[in-house]
Amino acid sequence: MSSCSFPRGALSAVALLTLALNAGAQKSLHQQVGPIVNGMYPSLDALYKDLHANPEIAFQEVRTAAKLAGEMRQLGFDVTEKIGGTGVVAIYKNGAGPTVLVRTELDALPMEEKTGLPYASKAKTQSNGRETFVAHSCGHDIHMASWVGTARTLLAMKDQWKGTLMFVAQPAEETVSGAKAMLADGLFKRFPKPDFAFALHTSPSPYGFIGYKVGAISSNSDSLEITFKGRGGHGSAPDKTIDPIAIAARFITDVQTVVSREKDPAEFGVITIGAIQAGTVGNIIPDAAVLRGTIRSYQPEVREKLLAGVRRTANAAAMMGGAPEPVVELVPGGAAVVNDEAVVNRTAAALKTAFGDPKVVQVRPITASEDFSEFVNAGVPSMMFFVGVLSPEDVAASLKPGGKPLAFNHSPFFAPVPEPSIKTSVEAMSLAVLTTMAPK
Repeated sequence: MSSCSFPRGALSAVALLTLALNAGAQKSLHQQVGPIVNGMYPSLDALYKDLHANPEIAFQEVRTAAKLAGEMRQLGFDVTEKIGGTGVVAIYKNGAGPTVLVRTELDALPMEEKTGLPYASKAKTQSNGRETFVAHSCGHDIHMASWVGTARTLLAMKDQWKGTLMFVAQPAEETVSGAKAMLADGLFKRFPKPDFAFALHTSPSPYGFIGYKVGAISSNSDSLEITFKGRGGHGSAPDKTIDPIAIAARFITDVQTVVSREKDPAEFGVITIGAIQAGTVGNIIPDAAVLRGTIRSYQPEVREKLLAGVRRTANAAAMMGGAPEPVVELVPGGAAVVNDEAVVNRTAAALKTAFGDPKVVQVRPITASEDFSEFVNAGVPSMMFFVGVLSPEDVAASLKPGGKPLAFNHSPFFAPVPEPSIKTSVEAMSLAVLTTMAPK
């Protein structure tokens, strides 16, 4: 393992820490973290904006992974690349103690950014056989900058903790497949299985706020792809055809009755069709229509009901249209992330001490899904928490009658406020790790 060498932007942070410790070693951990983060922020801002402007989609994160691997090598981590495709694992040993995993995601979304920011993405790539824009509209670039900042902070404070840091940069979170790929590639066999694991996620709430919860904090997810088969022909003679677009449209409407009429109204469940591909021009009826969508739930029995309802409704729609049986593919995605009670309680107490009770709040589980659950379900006591990234003024205005709606994650207008969002994320994650590794 090479000796620790900090990037230029982090040197002032180390100097600040040294002064702080010499002036009074009695200072609490959270009082020490703040000055370190402030000192390194300019370089984190530059890293964030570079990542934001150069996004890559699932399993294509070659540049992104190399960027993070380089950052961690500069810090003295032992870095291994190409785990589970494009994943990165960085290990730093600092004496006897627990192994703690800190996860970030690498991937962006196949969509166009419309924020108008000076560092907005203009990148394009190929996805599902066609060219698409790419954008970090879910905040993974905030996560990555914070991940690097947390590593720097913990190394600057390495006399305050003992154990092994295991920093994992995971590909393909948006397709809920990257964590599984890393585990299949021997993540917990080639490297130490962690004693604890942490992850954070951006939230469309005021910056400076942190949300946490014991138990399930995200949903189950499954993806669907249905190919409705028809008989193509001229648009002026639909009677000579079997129109797969009409069949697909019927399915899209009818499948919602599975949610509204078959599922317990008190239980969460969603079926969303997010993509339709059919036809080429307006006067040709195609011979096939392909639908892609997502199914979300919390409870296993609701999950099964929704899956069965999708398959049954697709077959019924095709039968009503006199069409061949459709091809229905239902692919299991990520399971719900279930936070460990002991880890959450210990971490929440530390965060409340640092940020104040009003800014560290319990939240309801989100309806989105996260494959961080793969690490949790491998038997690692874990915690995922949320960090607000939007202007408090904008959030307050959105709550007023007629107020402008907020741009949530996956919106083309999603635009975190970088400095307070990254600083809060680095401080919170650093303290979370220190709660497990600092001497009692």
